Amino acid sequence: MKALLDLLDLEQIENDIFRGRSPEDRQQRVFGGQVAGQALVAAGRTVPVNRPVHSLHAYFIRPGDPLVPIVYTVDRVRDGRSFTTRRVTAVQHGKAIFTLSASFQIAESGPEHQAPMPPASDPETLPTSRDRFVPLFGERFADEWVSRRPFDVRHATPLTWEAAKDPALATPVSEVWLKADGELPDDPLLHVCLMTYASDMTLLDTVLLNHGLAWGDKRTMGASLDHAMWFHRPFRADDWLLYLQDTPFAGGARGLARGQVFTRDGQLVVSVMQEGLIRVTDA
Repeated sequence: MKALLDLLDLEQIENDIFRGRSPEDRQQRVFGGQVAGQALVAAGRTVPVNRPVHSLHAYFIRPGDPLVPIVYTVDRVRDGRSFTTRRVTAVQHGKAIFTLSASFQIAESGPEHQAPMPPASDPETLPTSRDRFVPLFGERFADEWVSRRPFDVRHATPLTWEAAKDPALATPVSEVWLKADGELPDDPLLHVCLMTYASDMTLLDTVLLNHGLAWGDKRTMGASLDHAMWFHRPFRADDWLLYLQDTPFAGGARGLARGQVFTRDGQLVVSVMQEGLIRVTDA
């Protein structure tokens, strides 16, 4: 978690221009949740603290190169009496790799309702990620995988790799408990940026889970295309959060997944949508 907090602590190199980096162990491309979280940090640092973010909409344009820094430029689109709008472009090698639009709002009152939280197992009763990975990949891989994850993630539903081995486990719904692996400061922007990072870890997996596919099965490849989030209420990323995910559609080499994030006491705090590229070969 300390390494992730360091990644989100962007360097300001000019007014409305920030620079971020990627973990040293990334070899192929930048993780989408990282660039989304860093872009939201850049946007949030240009907005008064009394205007929390309530939504973001983003597009993944090109794969990010983990070996070079990412420059984030912020466009101050509007500063209104109630709402503030920012547009962020992430640039590498002189080209945009990612764009994000985010809206911030002062606290206001109004009608309230929410979808109910479904019944769910307590996270403490579920096996850890390591416990689920050991039978699939062995202890060494499980230890390495978990050591790189800044979140404690516990699945109440099958993993994609389990469904790939047993098609009877395929399901269009995924229930995941997660929380930051460590205590965090009280900065509300940090908590939403961490959830932005975490929201990309398992969401597109839900599409694969419905078809008995898995990343690394030598026939499935894909990438995030766009990502949208709505932040409904304040929350802490270092408390347990239930990430309920499902997939309403797949077709045309694309899959759509949506998510709802609930606090342990049943408060709906975040809604998420993502479309991803999914290509399957006969290999």
